[in-house]
Amino acid sequence: MQFQTPLLRAKLLRRHKRFLADIRLEDGTEAVAHCPNPGSMMGLASPGISIWVEPNDDPKKKLKFGWRLVELPDGHMAGIDTSIPNKLVAEALRAGRIPKLAAYSDIRAEVPYGTRSRVDFLATGPGLPDAYIEVKNVHLKRRANLAEFPDSVTKRGAKHLSELSKMVAEGHRAVMLYVVQRTDCARLSFAADLDPGYAEAAKTAYNTGVEMLCHGTHIDQISVTLSVEYPVSMT
Repeated sequence: MQFQTPLLRAKLLRRHKRFLADIRLEDGTEAVAHCPNPGSMMGLASPGISIWVEPNDDPKKKLKFGWRLVELPDGHMAGIDTSIPNKLVAEALRAGRIPKLAAYSDIRAEVPYGTRSRVDFLATGPGLPDAYIEVKNVHLKRRANLAEFPDSVTKRGAKHLSELSKMVAEGHRAVMLYVVQRTDCARLSFAADLDPGYAEAAKTAYNTGVEMLCHGTHIDQISVTLSVEYPVSMT
């Protein structure tokens, strides 16, 4: 997935009201940027960090910049736009670039299922069980190479795990696919100290047959793409 316009480097002055960020561009101009992330963004929203923003000239948009990336140590990057993982997965599923799901020929998004829910993707194919796929954005890191989910309490996320377990009970495949939007990780575990309910729900879902998949990303100032699979620790 390529960014629509070239990104500009900036400094984060502060994030406020969840969806707004005060920034300073390299030419000294200060502006307010849209922050496309409702989560806590633990470790990624400290004043003074270097970020990358996407400018726009759309007259319908009040804010002329969108925050997209955070610079990390040693040349690494983190993506903060929570809409990107679903776009990456859609591209990868349709191109057959997720090995464990590559056999599916038909991919549909936002299909109703469960109890008043919509699954991110439903994958179907001749002779294959239907695969219900939920996608989660991950960008929390507190230990070397380890990505963690979630970064705050998510009752909605726990509900998705329960819905997927029901699909397994009905004879379908169910997949929780975690997309790590940072380039300095190589594995995933669950942040039980931040949301013990979700960590327990993940173990329960796994034991009922829900598949836990995780893929990393390649991130630069031009594009974000899905990369290799990472191991998921259930302990």
